Amino acid sequence: MSQAVVTELTTWQAVCRLDQLQPGRGVAALLGDRQIALFRLADTPEGDTVHAIDNVDPCSGAAVLSRGIVGDRKGEPVVASPIYKQAFSLVTGRCLDEPDQGVAVHQVRVDDGWVQVELA
Repeated sequence: MSQAVVTELTTWQAVCRLDQLQPGRGVAALLGDRQIALFRLADTPEGDTVHAIDNVDPCSGAAVLSRGIVGDRKGEPVVASPIYKQAFSLVTGRCLDEPDQGVAVHQVRVDDGWVQVELA
């Protein structure tokens, strides 16, 4: 069950438990009318990190980025769209193959085992 937590001027939406996300895989979530893609990466000495970007691939218009292939380019975590294979940075949202394309990046935190995404 998702819940919203408001702190100051920021609203954090609880999406799922961290242990429900498989490392190296994406999952889609609907927050209001916006589709996001969450990715859990097991890549840091401190533990896993979770990234959130918009789920709609701007090159194809399809909501598929959560089903893309997760990897990295020169150490930068990326997801490759399953449609045309463009790689999008999970950190900045920019498309590494087509500089004029990109997706929004959303702040993520884990609070008491719950993955929360910041709503703008």
